[in-house]
Amino acid sequence: MSPILETFGEDGPVNRTDRLYAITEELRRRGPAGSTGRRLAAMLEVSERTIKRDVSALQQAGTPIWAQSGPGGGYVLDAVATLPPLAFTPAQAVAVAVALAAMPAGSPFGVDAAVTRGKVWDALGPADRERAATLSARVWTHPPGDGEAPPVEPTVLRAVEQALGTGRVLAITHDVDGRVTRRDVEPILLAHAEGRWYLVAWCRTRQAVRWFRLSRIRRAHLTGERHAPRDVGEVGTPPTGAAPVG
Repeated sequence: MSPILETFGEDGPVNRTDRLYAITEELRRRGPAGSTGRRLAAMLEVSERTIKRDVSALQQAGTPIWAQSGPGGGYVLDAVATLPPLAFTPAQAVAVAVALAAMPAGSPFGVDAAVTRGKVWDALGPADRERAATLSARVWTHPPGDGEAPPVEPTVLRAVEQALGTGRVLAITHDVDGRVTRRDVEPILLAHAEGRWYLVAWCRTRQAVRWFRLSRIRRAHLTGERHAPRDVGEVGTPPTGAAPVG
């Protein structure tokens, strides 16, 4: 008997939510060989047309399922989705938590950092989670610049993050001691120096690389225009001790 049917029973067709899960897990189990619509339909006691609709729904939701055409064709779950889940030791979980906690207040990707910290903790089993909690209670950190750097508008942070990740032009309103200017910039990198975050970008107004302090950007709008990525070397010599986070 299929492991999927062992899970859901054979008392008739399962509900749609369980069926979508069952299709995904069956394809994950079968790996590169995949499965035909006919086989899935027989296994779940529904029509092939229903399987086709279910697979379409999964694809629209972002599940990487590919259709194989020709004789013997069917459905295959992308290998990326079949990788085993990450596992962490208690010490590794604490190391990640320490690294994330060391981010200054108002840092770019701060929201994502908080979510990641929770995911790492959730990946631990009960016993390992208890050991990690005991260990983390003995590690104290003081985020550099915490309470000193001016706050950064959350909407500005998000726009900068998205522009850097998607290669899109950013329209910013920049305020330096009451002198407000509007610039269209091509983000190159984010830099942390002297307790402050900077957006380093090609300024289309000045036709040169400029460093914009994030706390001085009042508004940031992600445009629909994309730009060719500029070499990080154009920024010049990095501040002392600076290095890519990767």
